[in-house]
Amino acid sequence: MQDERQTAEEVASTTSRVAGAIGKGIVAGLIGTAVMTIAQMIEMQLQDRESSDTPYKAAKKVFGAKAEDEEAKENINNLMHFAYGTAWGVPRALLAEFGLGGATGTATHFGAVWGTELAMLPSLDLAEPITEWKPKAISEDMMFHGLYAIATGLVADALVNWSEDGEKEK
Repeated sequence: MQDERQTAEEVASTTSRVAGAIGKGIVAGLIGTAVMTIAQMIEMQLQDRESSDTPYKAAKKVFGAKAEDEEAKENINNLMHFAYGTAWGVPRALLAEFGLGGATGTATHFGAVWGTELAMLPSLDLAEPITEWKPKAISEDMMFHGLYAIATGLVADALVNWSEDGEKEK
């Protein structure tokens, strides 16, 4: 009986840790997306370029979203950008929660996020394969996703460490 009870307690503990990491990941992903967005807005000002509508095109292709006007298109674009970035915060917080935080967790997360973009967008016919990109475009895209991964990782690690410190004090 003791073994079964211990197993049930372990399952409850793991479930609680996963649920907590999901919440922490949402917060971390939202902050990471905000950091990336601010960096992109600064770059757009400096380069005098318009924002990308790739998130809108993805929503249109994957979900059948249709904007009635430019404002609706921009709203869908922003919603997709923030929803996607926020969602990617969850695996980063799960990595931290289960022992893969710090630089290793951030590098792993960056590889997953950027690798997914590099595979997904060409498969949806929304971007050329990276082999067709100019070096400047590669470096800019890598920089923005790197900023996202670093910001998301710092927040996820801080939230996980903060909650672990709180548990130790109980």
